[in-house]
Amino acid sequence: MTRIVLASASPIRAELLKRAGIDFEIEVAAVDEAEIRDSLKAEGAKAEEAAEVLAEAKAMRVGRKHPDGLVIGADQILDLNGAWLEKPGTLERARTQLAELSGRKHRLVSAAVVVLGGQRIWGTTEAVTLAMRRLDAAAIDAYLAEAGSGVLSSVGSYQIESVGIRLFERIDGDYFSILGLPLLPLLGFLRQHGQGG
Repeated sequence: MTRIVLASASPIRAELLKRAGIDFEIEVAAVDEAEIRDSLKAEGAKAEEAAEVLAEAKAMRVGRKHPDGLVIGADQILDLNGAWLEKPGTLERARTQLAELSGRKHRLVSAAVVVLGGQRIWGTTEAVTLAMRRLDAAAIDAYLAEAGSGVLSSVGSYQIESVGIRLFERIDGDYFSILGLPLLPLLGFLRQHGQGG
């Protein structure tokens, strides 16, 4: 059976694969995501293209060490009318992001790419549209106090799998893609390669 390697530091992506019964290893890709993202943005790339390029870069980097394995790279970009929001890093930046998203729609674009033997053999990109309800400063502060520092590692400063779901009025799209991995298409691909039942 071909080894599966997840080229991601995301605990959520790892948990999704684990819950789906996939046997895999984790190796974090040493890729300068900010440099790639900024370069693509400057070139006028769409969020879908950028997410896929980043996912492939991660898979390719880790794939060099595991040429006999199916290496999965994944990435996600939050697109707010052409502006790309990143993980906030600080609570102050999280507060600013939530204020920007308040009362507006945005898209979460998630990509997954699989590499084998130095070649890309599969990839998919999915976009989900989310409408955040209007939040005043007090509501944002209350949310951040409840959600805690976990939001700092979440693009857009919310964790939809937790209390962050209360921030939204409507969501159109795949739940797993919101969490950063287009899981159902990926599982379909893995089944075609004799992995995961």
